[in-house]
Amino acid sequence: MSPQAKKEQNKILILATETCAYPGADSVGQAHSTYPANTYILRVRAPVLFPESFYIDCFKKGISGIIVMSCGEECPYEGAYKALAKRLDSVYKKMKKMEIDIKRLRLTAICTVCNRAFLNEVKQMDQLIREIGPPQLMV
Repeated sequence: MSPQAKKEQNKILILATETCAYPGADSVGQAHSTYPANTYILRVRAPVLFPESFYIDCFKKGISGIIVMSCGEECPYEGAYKALAKRLDSVYKKMKKMEIDIKRLRLTAICTVCNRAFLNEVKQMDQLIREIGPPQLMV
């Protein structure tokens, strides 16, 4: 398999909150900055709405890395960030049981103007999944 085909096989999913991270991602585009083409951004109201099974299903369906970009403690929904962090802790436990590297799932706070932070997170995840490849799961 060619290096380009391997790179395209490694998909990154970003769950970006509509109030903070998604505008941050948009500002990256407005600044004409580039990030890997294997990145898919999903605009979400609040990532806490996704059940634990969502993340595992993503890995089973070919996603190599997931970045949950939230507002952090600045979340407009009271208690949502703490609930999200708790939920992802449970996902990490399931990932360990399934022998999925927990580095494939990241939680980060991205603000509306955090261009460099956004790009850094995406580039770090891209580098990681290029090194470790897609998850090897029994479906």
